[in-house]
Amino acid sequence: MSATRPYHSPRRSEAAAATRLDILDAARRLFLDRGYAQVTVADIAREAGIAVKTVYASAGGKAEILQEIVGTAVSTSGAQETVDRVRRCADGASALAALARGTRRGNERNRASVTILFGALPVHESAGALWEEGTAVYRQALHDVAEHLSLTGALREGIEVERCADLLWLCFGLGAWRTLVEECGWTWDAAEEQLTAMAAGLLLRP
Repeated sequence: MSATRPYHSPRRSEAAAATRLDILDAARRLFLDRGYAQVTVADIAREAGIAVKTVYASAGGKAEILQEIVGTAVSTSGAQETVDRVRRCADGASALAALARGTRRGNERNRASVTILFGALPVHESAGALWEEGTAVYRQALHDVAEHLSLTGALREGIEVERCADLLWLCFGLGAWRTLVEECGWTWDAAEEQLTAMAAGLLLRP
């Protein structure tokens, strides 16, 4: 007697994926417009035009939906591509310029998600874990860049890799871009130029 093969419907799978995407898009809009704390699952369901139980079945509760939004931002940040470009640079100045351009693109591309993340942190039930998820890949990329700068001999005397990675986070981390662009109203071009100059002054040999 042959074993029963599990039924798989490509059309049903596509519909489920589309529903999940609608939920995430609706949640992203609402979290951005109202703030994470002010949005309920019922609000997300209404915005997406589906039932509340469908939201839970397809994407989970608010915390899971936010985690998915943050995870998507991380996966589309281009962190590894930026590190690869930096590693092809032979001198510190060009390496920092490549890092500035790459982190600028990632922050600009995921501007809405970064805003949502910062807004959710004060009220999220697992803020520490959420922040770790949102920044771990980013910080590892900066550490890889710090190692490259050290190997090329570009760093000022006395600056070790760990300290360099911390200073790169100061200059190019989420908070740096957010401070200049969102809070101070700078253009992305102006922020990129200023942060690159700041990093060069802190890190590179004269």
